[in-house]
Amino acid sequence: MSHENTRGSVRPGGAAQGSQPPHGTGPGYRTGTGRGTTRRKEAARPRALTWFALVDLAALSVMLGAVAVGFGPVWGSLGYLVPTAGGAAVGLAVAWVGAWRRFPAVVVTALAVVGYLLFGGALALPHTAVAGVVPTLDTLRELLLGSVQGWKQFITTVPPMRSFPDLGVVPFLLMLVLAMIAGTIAWRAKHAVWAVVPVIVGLVGVILLGTLDAALPVVQGLVITIVALLWGAVRVMEARVGTHSISTESSREATRRLRWYRIRTGATILAVASLAAGFTAPVLMPDQPRTVLRETIVPPFDVHQFTSPLVAFRHYRKTVREDELFTVSDLPEGSRIRLATLDRYDGVVYDASGDGGDTGVYTRVGEEIATADEGTPTPIDVTVTGYSGVWVPEIGNLTGVQWNGENAQAQTDGTYYNSTTSTAITTAGIRPGDTYRLSTLVEEEPDEETLKKGKILEADLPETEPNALPLGLPAKTAQFTGEETDPATKLFLIRDALQASGFLSSGLDGEPPSRPGHSAERVDTLVEPEEMVGDDEQFAVALALMARQAGIPARVVMGFYPDKTSKYEEGEPWTVLGSDVHAWIEVPFEGYGWVPIDAVPEEKPQIQPEPKSEKVPKPPILQEPEPPEEPDKAKAGSVEDDEKDDVENDLFDWGLLGMILLAVGIPLLIIVGPIVAILAYKARRRAARRSADQLADRISGGWHEVVDVVTDLGTTVPRGATRRESAGVIAGEHQVPSTLMLAHRADASVFGREAPTQVDVEAFWAEVDELVGGLRSTVSTRRRVRAALSLRSVWARMSGGRGFLATIGALGSRRTKERR
Repeated sequence: MSHENTRGSVRPGGAAQGSQPPHGTGPGYRTGTGRGTTRRKEAARPRALTWFALVDLAALSVMLGAVAVGFGPVWGSLGYLVPTAGGAAVGLAVAWVGAWRRFPAVVVTALAVVGYLLFGGALALPHTAVAGVVPTLDTLRELLLGSVQGWKQFITTVPPMRSFPDLGVVPFLLMLVLAMIAGTIAWRAKHAVWAVVPVIVGLVGVILLGTLDAALPVVQGLVITIVALLWGAVRVMEARVGTHSISTESSREATRRLRWYRIRTGATILAVASLAAGFTAPVLMPDQPRTVLRETIVPPFDVHQFTSPLVAFRHYRKTVREDELFTVSDLPEGSRIRLATLDRYDGVVYDASGDGGDTGVYTRVGEEIATADEGTPTPIDVTVTGYSGVWVPEIGNLTGVQWNGENAQAQTDGTYYNSTTSTAITTAGIRPGDTYRLSTLVEEEPDEETLKKGKILEADLPETEPNALPLGLPAKTAQFTGEETDPATKLFLIRDALQASGFLSSGLDGEPPSRPGHSAERVDTLVEPEEMVGDDEQFAVALALMARQAGIPARVVMGFYPDKTSKYEEGEPWTVLGSDVHAWIEVPFEGYGWVPIDAVPEEKPQIQPEPKSEKVPKPPILQEPEPPEEPDKAKAGSVEDDEKDDVENDLFDWGLLGMILLAVGIPLLIIVGPIVAILAYKARRRAARRSADQLADRISGGWHEVVDVVTDLGTTVPRGATRRESAGVIAGEHQVPSTLMLAHRADASVFGREAPTQVDVEAFWAEVDELVGGLRSTVSTRRRVRAALSLRSVWARMSGGRGFLATIGALGSRRTKERR
């Protein structure tokens, strides 16, 4: 072998010829110039394999742990530690392997994805994995969906998150990504302290994902600051020491002592500064709530897709009045069961809005609901027997809902709650056989005398269009309130006037006639006469609208509570019947919040049939007939004359009578016959739509009924238009904005994920009847008569919207083609 002196080669046992010993950090080079001296060994290997990588790991772990603590308040327990610690561990492991093998960024990202899918089941979704460890297809699906949709669900769900195990994906993924980025920077970048940047970004992210209640913000900030400064100082000293390639044993010892002296001095200074900051930070920090996403982002939940339960009020009161709906384990004294709070009126129906502000928003909730409300904690078990729908019967202010039964998981995933209106919905629906437990806070309501002296608060509720209000409402409100200016006094004046002038009737057998519904036209017919006849539905809506007219915020509530006819015993389970349904209003009072106010008048005495005499009539006495007198001979001839007259009477001209009848009847039949036929056809068409085999077809039929009515009234609905497009045309022509809402509900029922129920159908047709009545009231009587006899809707259906002449032309063309 040649020992030629070339660059990069050395002679065995010595330095290259003609060269000095190297002063750098050449790999694997050793030499000794004497006892007590040594040359530092700097191996050309990744930083991840050096002993200082353990220092980096410790610093990153502490800082990431401080970030993870921020999930405590929003999680509500220590359960967040598993996904956060697990995610950080997986992320650091991926970063270390990438630094060790010097993988490119694409490979490191791929490793992170594999780690996420491989360990996500055990650390974030153990309920989907086999034995809580081995991932399944369901685990992979939940992990992939959670990485995209989990963030939105996390910030639109009411804490604590421990009620939603599937949301553990969010802290797991966040900590994994943070740890991977921070570790990669620490072990591969020239300046390792830049790894603090993703840590700080992660801290801000956790704050945004959290609640207004902070975890330990001062402690978190101090821990991250101290560790970052110490870690950075040690890193700088290590780099400076590393520049010296040769040192004696004594110099190395001196360097080691200097290093630890600097570390101790820096740690002491930071400790003193930290203590000072810990004591002064709470005083100097502004007393303002921090910004979190869940307080600024409105959840994407559309409550308008569900029909207002108030339209089915008469269904409960009349059709299922004797049916058992559900049983509550123990109804607290004086409490009411709330089905829905309704705060928006469009002239046809009172509905729930949930658009934010004083109407609240509907957010996803679980077995525990964080709340600042006060009251007596009360658990209540509910067993459903005959009730069905999406509106959850509940009591007080909820702090949790726990579903049981076969459909429990779907009901839990689809439960939304509006804490402002205390209204709950489950998109999975409630059906007979379901059971659930309510955790609620029950407050004692103030008495009426206290409220009369109280102060009514302001509230920003949805406004009703002036043309959607009952016409006689302003005058009636002014009549009831007079010159009074105090809001509380005006409220009770209106309530007292309605009770004094009204009679309670649901149109049952033996009760005065009473139409259902609460449209503007129906409320007008309630308040117009001196004696008002209706039930809770009409009186509650009338009181709410009059209160709003007087400047008092009010909303309508539908629910159940026991009255004097209910089978209720205090302290015992109460089985709620359909007849226990009620409606009332709520008004906000200072110091008490929204307080219920009833407007139900006294019941009108039932109409009794005239009493029959209890005396038994005596049987008639039969008297024997007197013997006939023999006729006089002189009158004998007159008998023959009478017989002749009878014969002449038998010869009455019946043919003439028939001709007269034909002459009158045929024209009458020609005139009246088509009228009867048209009315009968339209009545049969309506009945067929309402009794279609499929419930969804009944909803569609209801909308077709509206379109046919406006077509007969003279409004042209474009051919092929969608329901919403047709509703826009109708609303613009007749100034009835509620048409748009009805079209929206029809689309939601026909194309929605859940099939409509019979209650939904009844409620929808009730709205159809209200809307049709409102549409007809916008035109003159003459035009209504013409519309009733019009065939425009018939021809439109037969021709697909082409009109009469187009239909005749099409039929003629078809017959011509057939003859050819």
